[in-house]
Amino acid sequence: MADLDIEEIKKKKFNISIENLITIGMVVVTVTGMYYSLIGDIEEAKQLPEPEVSRTEYDLKDQLIRENIINTNKKVEEIDETVKKIDEKLFEIIKK
Repeated sequence: MADLDIEEIKKKKFNISIENLITIGMVVVTVTGMYYSLIGDIEEAKQLPEPEVSRTEYDLKDQLIRENIINTNKKVEEIDETVKKIDEKLFEIIKK
């Protein structure tokens, strides 16, 4: 039975219509064009000067980072207090 299946596969021909060939060709041309366009845009972007960071933008980012550090510090202190309370309660439970 396996021999029969192999023979059938060998006899089949690979049929493709002209419309499918044209479609495949158009897809290949489109993808190739997009690739070279992208490569050109990348090369152009490499030659552009780096954007300057304005003083206002720098100050706003600095302020945001400082606020985040302060908020994180407050949260750490709250967690530390909670851990101390849990530790005290655990110690009391162990004593009993």
